[in-house]
Amino acid sequence: MPAGGWLSFFHPQPGTETQASLRLVIAAASGAALSLSFTGLYLSIYSWTCVGILILTLIGARPSVAFAGGFLHGLLFVLTSVPWIATVLSVHGGLSTEGGWGVLFLIAAAWGILIGTFAWAVNRLSMRSVGLACVASPFIWVTFEFVRAHLPEISFPWNLLGYPAAANSGLVQLTTITGIYGLSFLVAGFNALLVWTGVSNAMTWTRRLTITGVTTAILLFAAFLGPRVLPQAPAHHFARAVQLNFPESPSYPSDWFQTHVWDLEEIRRISLAPAADQPDLLVWPEAPAPFSFQDAQFAIAASKLAIDFKHPFLAGAIEWKPPVDPADKVPRGNLAPYNSALLFDERGLRVFIYDKVHLVPFGEYEPFPLIHRVVTSVSDEVGGFHKGNRYAVGQLPGGTFGVFICYEAIYAGEVRRFAASGAQLFINISNDGWFGRSAAAEQHLHMARVRAVENRRWIVRTTNNGYTVSIDPYGRVYAPLPPDVRAAVDLPYDFRTDETIYTRFGDWFAWLCVLVSVILVVNTLRKAN
Repeated sequence: MPAGGWLSFFHPQPGTETQASLRLVIAAASGAALSLSFTGLYLSIYSWTCVGILILTLIGARPSVAFAGGFLHGLLFVLTSVPWIATVLSVHGGLSTEGGWGVLFLIAAAWGILIGTFAWAVNRLSMRSVGLACVASPFIWVTFEFVRAHLPEISFPWNLLGYPAAANSGLVQLTTITGIYGLSFLVAGFNALLVWTGVSNAMTWTRRLTITGVTTAILLFAAFLGPRVLPQAPAHHFARAVQLNFPESPSYPSDWFQTHVWDLEEIRRISLAPAADQPDLLVWPEAPAPFSFQDAQFAIAASKLAIDFKHPFLAGAIEWKPPVDPADKVPRGNLAPYNSALLFDERGLRVFIYDKVHLVPFGEYEPFPLIHRVVTSVSDEVGGFHKGNRYAVGQLPGGTFGVFICYEAIYAGEVRRFAASGAQLFINISNDGWFGRSAAAEQHLHMARVRAVENRRWIVRTTNNGYTVSIDPYGRVYAPLPPDVRAAVDLPYDFRTDETIYTRFGDWFAWLCVLVSVILVVNTLRKAN
């Protein structure tokens, strides 16, 4: 084991409870500090250092302490970066405040187990070589982010490590090759490099400073120069995006359309208002309103609006129909509800339907039957939707498009399927009103922005209450509407046929990280036996 380095106070010594406690406190604090890159201050510096602090606490620790440190890191990160989950469940899900925080704690614990396993694996590798552990760390980190994105029923790839770096228009271009996981790898790798140069006794001070300084300079150079050399993305079209700003509601009375006549008339007026940019597409978001094609009040109004607009009109709505999947358990003769996007052409005819494929667990559907006994109020009040089974691509006069709804924006591999299936434009409709005034709406926008770069597609993003924006294929954001207002904006967009490496090959980089991680950890376990 090393005996030198500028971080020698963490080198392994005979274990004591005091030392273990110090490691756990620092690991937990690093998780809470990491959340500052995702909330409030949005300073990405924390993401470039806090995982390194966690890795540092693992070197020389007992395996149980390493796992506990990773668990606390993950637990504190979730509790401080996504506390809005508890608010959503208590305010909109029918749970008590204590119940909402209890569910959030369970989510944080699951996340903590994954980070704890990462910590255990890195600790295991460090017993052979600190250098090997540092080299392996970014591979293992990405592996567990990938696992988190693919957990059955309760996957939640929110606030991945690479997203703060993706805020830089230069660094985010890496995602066209690797997807968001490449940026997570880059950030985790820099964290590990800081640890290696800090604890290795095989280097002089000059070499430590040189390696750290040169690497930092390269990253800063890329972050500074990258945005300045990106090409412009011409836009030959404009979409009229309408931010409806309806309040959240757990239920809708039968006279909803009658009591909201003034609101609907105002929305119709701003939808059809004259504009210098001559928009050729009208988009309404997913909204807390009883919009359904099976309700003649909405169907007639939507059809007339498309005719008067003289161009296609896309809107979020509830679609009631026989189940699209024969495995769905629906009583014979009953219709199943789908969270859908409907497109009406200039003649007022409904010509396209997309049914949301990835529903929000507990919010839009019940992931496990047993859960129903615990969170009945959540499932009964806001659940009950059925999953779509097709990443449908639609046709507009200028080209093809794919639409993904709300929560689906955080799944890079699923959004990619639209581009791989021929979509030349992305439309993202969302209702972020559930998040209240929390950081969640901005976090959601940051993640949707990366989907544009990964696939070199324009995104027209229309939300109920913010953030309504247009995003170009290089990640630039245009014409954002202020949140919590009812307004319309004409957003630039265009159709693109680029095929990025990520679009073509998907999560190949994440799978490579999984393979390397398995080989390294299994080889270490085999030699230990």
